[in-house]
Amino acid sequence: MCEERQKAFFATTNAAEIALVPIKSLEEAEHEYGSTTNLQGPVVNQQDKLRTYTNSLLIWTHTPSKVPSDYHARPPCLAPSPARQSPQSQSSESPPGYGVTMPKQYVLFGRPVPRLGSRHVSLLLVAISIFAVVSLLFTLPGADVAGRSSKSLKSHWASSIYHFKQPSHAPERQSNDTYGDSSWYSNFRWLSMPFSSSVTLDHNRQVLPVMHKRPAIYCYYDNTLVKDDKKLREAESDLLLAWRRAWWAQGFKPVILSAAEAANNPRYGELTKREGMDPALLADFMRWLAWENMGGGLLASHLVFPMAPYNDPLLAFLRRGEFPALTMWKDLGDGLFVGPTAEVTAAIKLAMASPHLKIAKDFLTTLSSDTNEKIFTVDEHANSLAYYQPSTRETKYTKVAEAMTTSPASGVQGLTQLVESHLHLTWQSFFPDGIDVVKPLPHHTTHLISPAYQLALRLTRCPATPMPKSCPPNIATCTPCDETRRLRISTPAPYRNTSTVYTIGTVPHPYTAASLANPRTHIDVRWVRRDSGGRDPWVVDLTQDLCARGVSAGPRLLRFKEAVASDLGAAHSLWLLAERGLPDDLDWHFGFAVPDDDESDEAADKPKTTPPKLPPMHDPKDGPQPTAEELSLEQALLARAQAIVGAGDGEGKQSKSRASKEDAVVRDAVEAWNLADVEAWRFTRAVLARRTVERKTWDEAESKFAGGMGSERKGRRNGWNRWLD
Repeated sequence: MCEERQKAFFATTNAAEIALVPIKSLEEAEHEYGSTTNLQGPVVNQQDKLRTYTNSLLIWTHTPSKVPSDYHARPPCLAPSPARQSPQSQSSESPPGYGVTMPKQYVLFGRPVPRLGSRHVSLLLVAISIFAVVSLLFTLPGADVAGRSSKSLKSHWASSIYHFKQPSHAPERQSNDTYGDSSWYSNFRWLSMPFSSSVTLDHNRQVLPVMHKRPAIYCYYDNTLVKDDKKLREAESDLLLAWRRAWWAQGFKPVILSAAEAANNPRYGELTKREGMDPALLADFMRWLAWENMGGGLLASHLVFPMAPYNDPLLAFLRRGEFPALTMWKDLGDGLFVGPTAEVTAAIKLAMASPHLKIAKDFLTTLSSDTNEKIFTVDEHANSLAYYQPSTRETKYTKVAEAMTTSPASGVQGLTQLVESHLHLTWQSFFPDGIDVVKPLPHHTTHLISPAYQLALRLTRCPATPMPKSCPPNIATCTPCDETRRLRISTPAPYRNTSTVYTIGTVPHPYTAASLANPRTHIDVRWVRRDSGGRDPWVVDLTQDLCARGVSAGPRLLRFKEAVASDLGAAHSLWLLAERGLPDDLDWHFGFAVPDDDESDEAADKPKTTPPKLPPMHDPKDGPQPTAEELSLEQALLARAQAIVGAGDGEGKQSKSRASKEDAVVRDAVEAWNLADVEAWRFTRAVLARRTVERKTWDEAESKFAGGMGSERKGRRNGWNRWLD
């Protein structure tokens, strides 16, 4: 209705006759155009009424003779709206004018701000859109950038893109940080970044956790007493070797002291001047003098063995190496002492000044009971340690005790076998749910995990022992090993983070995993990019129970590294390389001699039973089982991948890869496509290499002392060592 009346008004009015006429007063408006009483909206005074009236007419005026008869009955749409009135319309005084409402002029720093028209806004939006499209097309990386990490494809222009990025130095090299193809950097930030190259600026240099300082644990052994009996010397050396392995696996640095360390003590001359002392007391004094010369710490008998989990409270206390007072344990007697140098010196002074030197049999009996209470802090129990002292052998292991009486060499060998079997039995009791040989990508990795599976079979075997039904001295009741009821061995695809299961993992190189997962006689870069499947399949399949679906490879990689190199992870798992055989130092990792594959071991009282049926190499619930043809092809592909990857031999030698130039390009492309998988492989290789370097460096240094007793290098035990003794 409003639009129709507007059209009727303008149709009856000649546009040429319409003019803009200033109106001076309300009376003039009423005289020219009629009454203003029909105006809508609030009107305060005469000026407001005039302004409202003129604004409602849009300032269009006409001669009275030309005004239509229904002009004053204008449509409501032309009436002024109260919301559209400017604040100036409410004032009592307003300047004269035409009544036109001017737009508000904005001022910035005293200068008027020009208005931006709709045309300028359109141009601005078009310019922004063009800039966004150009940025998306030319600045984002393409889909194949991850595959261009080969050295032959690298461009020197890549570093020139970041003009404002300052170059940074790589971390300084550390001592003994290289072994073969492996290189590492020990740092507390090893779990801050999933990829080590973010810290080391080198893809082949891995960030590993800082190695805890192993506290030294000493035992005294006089190697001059049995040098004439070669068999007894060999048997004693094997027993000392078992002692060293057991304490090394628990995080200690076992050191065998001899008379040479005792002779370096300033009190050695005073001790040699004492006459009438019992030989056993003299040997005990030599033991304390050698301990004082080394600066205190832990002094144990070579018949004390740790038989407890790695996180046992007593073992954790001993590993800290902080002993404020001279401490001994009630149920161990003289088997273990801990204390600082000052307390050890004070005890030696009191013992050498004792009036009971000629009648005492050992160091403790030289001191009175009151003196012992003042010097030693006595703890009640040490259930984590097993002490095979003579009194214990006579009561619990009579067969071994009798053998040591009739044939010392055979008796010591039997004692070594007994201790090894107890260590193995105790280890098996830590994992009642068995052993997991993880098998990610299970369809074509049967031969890949075969060495790990064979190791699991060896760990579930019953070791040779002269007394199969016996228990360790620190464990009153135990479950003897039974060949008919071995620990369960399973081959799940994911890794289970539980303390009741021991895990053995085989980490393949991405090229090896790609070759086996997709049986092909030949692969190229195009296949890697388009047909190999998703990225990092091995890490994703391994951590499917640790991380939810959709989690990126970075968090998964951190969980894997924690399982491999953390303290508890290393105590509950062992990770191997698929391209390399089993390490030679497995006995040092577990703390006991791992039984061999040969089932024809002849032990004194070993039960002659048929072993149970072995579990299958591949569980059907983890995926389809391979056929015979696939298994044969898998073995050939694995051998070819091992030759191309070239993981080395584990002895510190550089790897000799027999890969052609084309195979090397494909291998680099696979590494670039699976960054998390290759990071896991390199991390595992570095962890194994550092463990080997640490142990070999220490073993080589210790083999020079005590006539090489307790060392694996048999040549140190005879020959010229008799002249050195």
